[in-house]
Amino acid sequence: MFLLAKEKIRPIISISIDCPEEGWQNQLKNYSDPFLFLMKDSHLFSYIRLKDFLLTNQVDHSTELTDLVENSVPLENVCKLNETISLPLLFQIIGEPIALVKDRKGEVIGYIRREDVLVELFKQENRHSFDLLKIILTSIPMGIFVVDQERKIVNCNDSGIKMMKMIREDVMNKSAETLFNGNHISTVFSSNETILNELEITNKTSVLVDYSPITNFNQEVEGVLIIVQDLPMVEKMAMEIEHIKNLNKDLNAILSTIYDEILVVNNKGELIRYSDSFISEFWRRDLKDFIGKNLIDLEDKGLFSPSVTRLVIEHKKKVSIVQETANGKKILAVGNPILDEKGKIERIIIASRDITETTKLKTELREIKKISNQYKQELDTFKSKNKVFEKLIYCSSKMERVVEQINKISNFSSTVLIYGESGVGKEVIAQAIHQLGSRSNQPFLKLNCGAIPENLLESELFGYTQGSFTGADKNGKVGYFKKADKGILFLDEIGEMPLSLQVKLLRVLQEQEIIPIGSTTPIPINVQIVAATNKRLERMVEEGTFREDLFYRLNVIPIYIPSLRERSEDIPLLAFHFLQQLNKKYNKNYHLSPDALNLLEVYSWPGNIRELQNMIERLAVSADDSTIDGNFVNEFLAASHHFKKAKPTFTQIIPLHEAQNYVEEQLILLAMKRYKTTTKAAKALGISQSSVSRKYQRILNEQQENNSL
Repeated sequence: MFLLAKEKIRPIISISIDCPEEGWQNQLKNYSDPFLFLMKDSHLFSYIRLKDFLLTNQVDHSTELTDLVENSVPLENVCKLNETISLPLLFQIIGEPIALVKDRKGEVIGYIRREDVLVELFKQENRHSFDLLKIILTSIPMGIFVVDQERKIVNCNDSGIKMMKMIREDVMNKSAETLFNGNHISTVFSSNETILNELEITNKTSVLVDYSPITNFNQEVEGVLIIVQDLPMVEKMAMEIEHIKNLNKDLNAILSTIYDEILVVNNKGELIRYSDSFISEFWRRDLKDFIGKNLIDLEDKGLFSPSVTRLVIEHKKKVSIVQETANGKKILAVGNPILDEKGKIERIIIASRDITETTKLKTELREIKKISNQYKQELDTFKSKNKVFEKLIYCSSKMERVVEQINKISNFSSTVLIYGESGVGKEVIAQAIHQLGSRSNQPFLKLNCGAIPENLLESELFGYTQGSFTGADKNGKVGYFKKADKGILFLDEIGEMPLSLQVKLLRVLQEQEIIPIGSTTPIPINVQIVAATNKRLERMVEEGTFREDLFYRLNVIPIYIPSLRERSEDIPLLAFHFLQQLNKKYNKNYHLSPDALNLLEVYSWPGNIRELQNMIERLAVSADDSTIDGNFVNEFLAASHHFKKAKPTFTQIIPLHEAQNYVEEQLILLAMKRYKTTTKAAKALGISQSSVSRKYQRILNEQQENNSL
């Protein structure tokens, strides 16, 4: 057993971290004890070496309470002893900087330093203590040198010899002043004071040395205990401390520049650190007032709800929520748990951002997008209308009335019947009704009633269910009516529809529902029917080949498309349009001469627009020159068997004799070009050979005079 000297027990002087910031900082500046004891709620709870704290912190307004707490050692982990010390307990004491001393009642009355224990052990002069001292000195990692009153080294450990790079024979009973600073040794003997952290560098060694007096019961110095620490190791520790200090500075700098509010919370939910950019409207007080406070308790007090801290602790995963303050502020809070090796929460990092303005801007952006989509829809509608009008090439008053009629009916879902000769553009008119109307964003389907066999037309229109008939698709089929739901179904050549199907079509128009083949369940539909025909349905009704009731159901809005010969003023526009399409497609530059346009305009065009388009393509493909003149056009028009039956058409009123002269000139030129001789031309024209000769010569003379001008 080892007896502890009571005079070596030092009183505990503590600093309370509960007091205001300036109060404990002032206490810290005036503190002289080498160990700093911390008190909270009137109870001692930890200690820290004062010099260690000062190495990593500047004791000023930036010093944080959390720095004291985080770097301190809980007193529950510190060795506690009475007046006597056993060998195991002695080793535990030597391994720590201090040990707490209790009285007989178990109350802590002070503390004793490790160096004082070693000195006491050295002073107790008995064999057992000497052996014990030797064991202890050997086990201590720091260098220990014991100097007597004659200033000779009377004991040391192996660690000290290694640090000084010497052997035991060169150290034992040698003057301590040959190895260490003689002035410091003299100062300790004369003043009975401890000298700490002295840097001593020689050619061989670099060490950090502490000089402590060894005193008797009368406080007289009987020797000196020299404790040596290897400087490279100390430098490494200092570099690590400096590194930690720099990291701390970087962390503070980062936190001060981050736009978001950053909170650092421990595993109990207590706030231990925060960034400069905190949301004052949310906390309604300075955030430093909440240091050490439990954020979960603040939720219970109604400061905010829900608590991110509580949710992270409960779920042990990242949590993102939106909190709303009493004054209407919206805060986006994201909590991230920091886990240790065992998966337990060590810290919680909470990033919060005021999203009130963001939410407002998001709402405004949503409204702007809504308006933008409306504008886009309107623009798309305009584009669709433009595309429609690009296909509607006209300048005649008759077509102008047709387009006005289309514009009027486009916003209604009435059934439309388009009739006119083949090739006048009935499908283009049907597409215009679709694109200009309210169903423009819905399907437009076309079905030619004359192009599909009678036995298949019903299944195409109404569809069929599984296994309805032999050869049917095993999955059934959706008909045109169902596909065109909410859109338009264009039934071309409606006059070709069999009578058996006319009854079913009439039911669709009346009931707005269909029954697929093989089913008895009606399916409601919303389809606008646009039908077209080149036949006289009234005559077919009279003949019994078309149902009268269906005719009246279809003929709600009749639209008549005039033939091309009825609107000859549209021919030049259409011819130019078709020629431009060919030029663009084949990268050509064809154009029609005025006389060519005149010939095209007077032709009857029994095939209407379709025939005109084909003729323009034929002329462009066959032309040798970029200019297509009247003679070239005449060759192709003359080849048409319709030409002899055709009657010339004039688009404006001219004097009768001028019209006669014009027709006469064109016929004579055409006849001479085809038959080459006046005799044959006269026979084809039904006049005398002399008349043809005289008139033809006059025409040639007039053309020659015009060319000379």
